[in-house]
Amino acid sequence: MLDYLKTLPQYFLPQHLLSRLMYAFTRCRVRVWKDAQIRWFIRHYQVDMSIAQEPDARRYPDFNSFFTRALAASARPLVNEPGAILCPVDGTVSQIGDISAGRIFQAKGHEYSLVQLLGSSPRRAAPFENGRYATLYLSPKDYHRIHMPLAGRLREMVYVPGRLFSVNACTTRVVPRVFARNERVVCIFDTEAGPMAIVMVGALFVASMETVWAGAVTPPFGRSIVTWDYSGDSEPLELARGAELGRFNMGSTVIVLFGARHTAWNPALTPDATVRMGQLLGRIV
Repeated sequence: MLDYLKTLPQYFLPQHLLSRLMYAFTRCRVRVWKDAQIRWFIRHYQVDMSIAQEPDARRYPDFNSFFTRALAASARPLVNEPGAILCPVDGTVSQIGDISAGRIFQAKGHEYSLVQLLGSSPRRAAPFENGRYATLYLSPKDYHRIHMPLAGRLREMVYVPGRLFSVNACTTRVVPRVFARNERVVCIFDTEAGPMAIVMVGALFVASMETVWAGAVTPPFGRSIVTWDYSGDSEPLELARGAELGRFNMGSTVIVLFGARHTAWNPALTPDATVRMGQLLGRIV
């Protein structure tokens, strides 16, 4: 009951307006203001600046630059095993497992449709039927860049408009189909393990999502599904294993999808497990 009471106000909030305000707030370059906000954030969330590529917090031009800061090259070593699938982000495992009958488990009593997650396209969802999914939650204190679990060639990117509910544990326990209702960006790659989808799910105060090839996909916040088809490009975009794919300008969730029979998740990873970018998420089988 407490979860429902905490979540109820989100249904009535002007979610997109608040995210636009957050977008402006996090890009304010008034030195006194942005330095105070960064100092508070570091202290409140106990951010370890020693692993940042730029450890001096005063040198970031605005809060968003600090929030999406790069890490030192040695901070996140990539697991070096044959067939290893890398974890794409720092965060917490929300759920991990198999896609069953076109449904993905969200939390006790809640699941959602693979087709809806991928923009209401049965064609897009078909390669992932009976495959694998991993839902990874990024809290405000986490590193907010997203990296490639495997080397891949970009086939398609899809922007799916939607709500902006929070995606914390409390909300995912009580808001039905939250990942298939929130705004999201779907990136589909061809890899040695077959098709791979990386779904960047927006959330309340996630003011912008961007990819390395397209820049900021949001804002603006659209009302229609938009698709970019890269399959016919004469110079296809290929990203290396561990390369940066995109970033959240504020925190959210990443969902990783693979097709059937080609992958197995790391059995040590269970819900609520802490993960780091570059560690073992699974293996090609």
